[in-house]
Amino acid sequence: MRHFTLFFLFIFVGTLQAQECPPVNPTPMADDRLSVTLLGTYQTGVFDEGAAEIADYDPINQQVVFTNADTGTVIILDASDPTNPTFVAEVGPPSDFDSDGINSVAFFPNGNFIASYEGEDTEDNGIFVSYSSQGAIIATGTLGVLPDMITTDPLTNGSNQIAAISANEGEPDDDYTVDPLGSVTLIRDFDEITLDFTSFNSQEEALKAQGLRIFGPGATLAQDLEPEFIAVAGDSAYVICQENNGFAIVDLNTETIVDIVPFGFKDYSCAANAFDASNEDGAINLANYDVLGMYQPDAAVAYQVDGVTYLLTANEGDSRDYDGFSEEERVKDLVLDPTAYPDAATLQQDEVLGRLLVTTTLGDTDGDGDYDQLYSYGARSFSIFAVDGSLIWDSGSEFERILAELLPDHFNSNNDDNDSFDARSDDKGPEPEAITLGTIGGRTYAFIGLERVGGVMIYDVTDPTAPFFVNYFNNRNFDVDAELDDDGTNPEAGDMGVEDITFVSATDSPNGQPMLITANEVSGTVSFFQLGGDLVSTPTVAPAEMAFSAFPNPTSDELNLQFDLPQSGRISYSLLDLHGRVVDQADLGFRSAGEQRETIQLAGLPAGTYLLRLTTERAVSSLRIIKQ
Repeated sequence: MRHFTLFFLFIFVGTLQAQECPPVNPTPMADDRLSVTLLGTYQTGVFDEGAAEIADYDPINQQVVFTNADTGTVIILDASDPTNPTFVAEVGPPSDFDSDGINSVAFFPNGNFIASYEGEDTEDNGIFVSYSSQGAIIATGTLGVLPDMITTDPLTNGSNQIAAISANEGEPDDDYTVDPLGSVTLIRDFDEITLDFTSFNSQEEALKAQGLRIFGPGATLAQDLEPEFIAVAGDSAYVICQENNGFAIVDLNTETIVDIVPFGFKDYSCAANAFDASNEDGAINLANYDVLGMYQPDAAVAYQVDGVTYLLTANEGDSRDYDGFSEEERVKDLVLDPTAYPDAATLQQDEVLGRLLVTTTLGDTDGDGDYDQLYSYGARSFSIFAVDGSLIWDSGSEFERILAELLPDHFNSNNDDNDSFDARSDDKGPEPEAITLGTIGGRTYAFIGLERVGGVMIYDVTDPTAPFFVNYFNNRNFDVDAELDDDGTNPEAGDMGVEDITFVSATDSPNGQPMLITANEVSGTVSFFQLGGDLVSTPTVAPAEMAFSAFPNPTSDELNLQFDLPQSGRISYSLLDLHGRVVDQADLGFRSAGEQRETIQLAGLPAGTYLLRLTTERAVSSLRIIKQ
């Protein structure tokens, strides 16, 4: 098992829209409060071609539909027996529409469904197609350019009957010479109205000052915004613009876009936000750096608690990387401002921060050609936001800490290679991609899919101000080759590249038990899981953070430790080098709660930088130590 390090460097960062540092909580521990059991899997056999991306479930006919990007079609499954889902039909767009692919599908409450298809060329509008439950075409209509997501969440608002909403991304061509308008299409009685953002062009500078990213070469705000995902609550739709790090609010009664709200930035210098920045250090190394993360969620869901609407986001991150324009760069290839980053030579080493991908569109705050602040993609977390954009809660570094504990040999793996330990640490880590909500036993749970390493994180979000970790499961077999010699998916490999998650309540489920359905784009699989366990238990109370200091530091021979135990118990220490190797460790025995002191000897250690880690039954705290 690989060692891992929790490496906390406390560095002040003052930048617009970076949130205040949250407290550091112990690594969450999984329990059986919500158990997960695999029921069955439908396998397309297609590897890494998006053969199962977006899925939805219909309780009336007990069917599942999912998009197959490899064929540009929708596949209908009979899910009445979730242990053995079976093929019903495969449908596509009308023969007279030149489609470049299918992007989304969703059921109506009556068992019919709707799908969105993109046009053949960059500037072509997409279309929607409404189908019967057996796949017969009922109606078609026009959407905006590059429809990405279509949803039919309950959308009855006053006298308005909105049947579906489409987020139309409007991406540029590869040369970045054509950049269509991003837009949102509202569909009612199969009549459609498409809204764009041209009325907000005059607000571009003000919104950029608040943290909205408008950065495409020569693009107006209306061209640059790329609607990608939709969450609906009450009379409003919240439309995620991932690359822009913000969301638009659509009033469904007036059928207008009423606001654009930036998400802001995550401060990775906060101890609670430690992350692994290198894929070339050969270890799990969660550290703090003077870096800001752009939340950039892909998926989101909205819910209301006590009459207040909250937005839950899976903070994947995304960049623009075209032949005609690319914003991506590695930290080691930038010129860093010597005042902001006096330790640039160390930071830019591959095994530290040098490999991290960042944007070149932000960070040169004084315009002198070097970078005063680094901005990376995504936040490696899920968040809860108020609809004014203020952050209510964020999972911080919990995803990577949980993965370090539960999957140490496959930490931050890629989604198409079962021998790829740490491969995604320099990019977006576990890459939270999908999110959905479900209510079980009177409590509300968030299910967050991780696109790269795979699997689903489960959190109790009944109280939006105090979510807590419940469980993590991953139906992926890392012990076999992911791909067969004939380029198909190895059926023993399980699920890879979770792209979408659907929750099914016990009332709607074919077996009377709550279920979760995942669509997995790399393995081309759709899997069914039963959810169970002690569903109404209350959360355990996590112990408080352990205060910890060491002096003198730097030191030549001995180190005095002072720590404040939140509760009585055994405590030990480990000393690790910067490659995560343990060079010294000892059990300090049972200690009473409260302030404690200890002296450890370092005389025999070579000079260098080390990580000192104190460990109790439920808490881990670490400090950087310099041995002279």
